[in-house]
Order: sequence, then C-alpha cells, then structure tokens
Amino acid sequence: MAGNFEKLIDPFGRHIEDLRISVTDRCNFRCTYCMPEEGMNWLDRSAVMSFEEIEQLARIFVERYGVKGIRLTGGEPTVRAHLPVLVEMLSKLEGPNGPVDLSMTTNGATMRLVASKLKAAGLKRVNISLDTLEREKFFQMTRRDELDNVLDGIKAAQEAGFAPVKINAVIERGTNDNEIVDLATFGREQNVEMRFIEFMPLEADGHWMTETVVGQDEIVEKIGAVYPIEVMPARGAAPADRFRYLDGGLHGADDPGSRIGIIPTVTKPFCGDCDRVRLTAEGDFRTCLFATKEFGLLEALRSGESDDQLATRIEAAVGTKWAGHQINQVNFTRPTKSMSQLGG
Repeated sequence: MAGNFEKLIDPFGRHIEDLRISVTDRCNFRCTYCMPEEGMNWLDRSAVMSFEEIEQLARIFVERYGVKGIRLTGGEPTVRAHLPVLVEMLSKLEGPNGPVDLSMTTNGATMRLVASKLKAAGLKRVNISLDTLEREKFFQMTRRDELDNVLDGIKAAQEAGFAPVKINAVIERGTNDNEIVDLATFGREQNVEMRFIEFMPLEADGHWMTETVVGQDEIVEKIGAVYPIEVMPARGAAPADRFRYLDGGLHGADDPGSRIGIIPTVTKPFCGDCDRVRLTAEGDFRTCLFATKEFGLLEALRSGESDDQLATRIEAAVGTKWAGHQINQVNFTRPTKSMSQLGG
C-alpha cells in the first residue's frame, strides 16, 4: 500500500470514498428506462479499458486517496469476458482503511453461471435489479424474457455466500407501482434487502417532477400500511434511507429481509452527502452521474502519463464536482449518453 495517503475532497468539503467503475457499455437487457431497444452504438473493444488499465486507475483512488469502496457496473458487468479475473485483481487493493470493499450491480440473469467464481475471486456484495415479479411486465420493461433466470440468479448469489444480497427495484407510476407491497413481501420471504429507487424520467421534456415519479413518502406509506416499519439511523453518505420492519421480518431482526432501503433520487436528493465518482467503460472520469463534463483518464494513461500526473488530473476533476445534480431546476441538463453508457 502506498504510504502517502491524501484525502480527495471536493469544493464542498465532501470526502470522496466511493468509486463506480463501468466495465462495459454492453448489456443483455434493453430496459426501457436505461437504453433504447435498437440503435445503440457500442464501443469498439479497443476503446474499453483493459483489466490492467482499470486496476492501475483504481489503485490510485484506493492507495493514494483512501477510496473505501469500488462498485462494478455496466452496461451489464457480467457480459464482460473473464470478469472474475478483474475481481481478483481489484480485491487485492488495500488502502489506509484496509482492503477495498468490492461490490457489483447486475441484472442477475447470468449469476447462476458466475456467482461462485465471483465470490471466490473476492467480490463481497451484489445488488441485483428486479423491477417486477410479473412475467409479462418483466418482458415489457426489459424487452427480454429472463425473469426465471433473474430469480434463479438471486438464489445463486445467496448460495454462493453473498450477504446481504440487495435487490434494486425502480418504481414507475403506471408500470409497477402496484407491486410495491409484493416486492416488499418478496424481500421478506426470500431474505433479501429490497431497495426501492425513485424513477428518473430521463426522456421526459421539461420539468422532472412528472406523474411517473413515485416518491419515497408514498412508498413508505404503502409498505407501512401492510408491514409496519420504522426509520433506521441516518444513512450518512449512503444513497438509501433505510427502514426496518417492526415485527423483525421472517428470518430474524438482523437478517437482510428484515429491512428495506429507499433511494429518493428525485424527491429527496442526497447530493449533500455524495462521496462517489465514476469511471465510464472508456475511461472517462465523471464526478456526478449527471455531470456535463468528462475527464479522459484512459487517454492520458495510454499517452504514457505517470500515476502522479494522473492523480493531478483526478484532483483537478474533483475540484469541479457540483453541489448537486440540479434535477427539477430550470438549468438542469439531461445527460447526452444513456444510463448504460454512464454506468448508472
């Protein structure tokens, strides 16, 4: 581990401790809120960061700046060939606070094939996306008939020893808001922590607070009417507000199924505590999911710049991090790239 630890602090005093790394822009789903069904222009393989390049950049964040957590995203990260090799490389990184907390967000469709390998390679936690329990609706939302594989992937993650397994559900009014309680029941029964995410209408024109957004308060009210819940201690820099069932759940008060999380991206933004930054699959550094500027770290790395020079670029970029994403304000600018390209 490098001995010269520095804090990476943005202009608003937030200590950067979380790095999201997109390992591919490709995906085996075509979720309606993430990408169009057709017409995606995929990155050329040569434009995507190699495992060695990912490790070199990640090492700077972990060893020099004390980043505690790395989350692998996509696209769909499991479509990247030989992913366990990268996981093993990253799992060996250690900062001043100890080994890096390495996690992944996935759609779960291929977890049965890779879960045990990823766990053995050093992956610590997984978040699996599941927006509906209804087959027809699942097909409408993802444009793929993969519900059975996702449900089996959740089981595979649990069997491999990942704990807790968290399930991300994006709630959209008129689409799956009638399943909020059903999804909560699924979490209780399957002993996984459900995380409900407010829908972000990226394709909407004008004002973001549209009728498609189901806010945190409404989600809490619907679940609480069936399963009484109480708020848990403050989340700090974590994006989710967490709640626990007053009855302790079905598997024990300390188990994943005894609690839920809600990520109120639109109605109650958590920007003030945001400690995360991002690397896209092509090695562009973003200080916010909705940033209008990217910084080409891979281009600089391939041109032969040293770690010190790359670190200077990182510090300069973090110096531009916004106070917040400005959603719902007149000066908000929607991203020009899809969520799959941003690693959202």
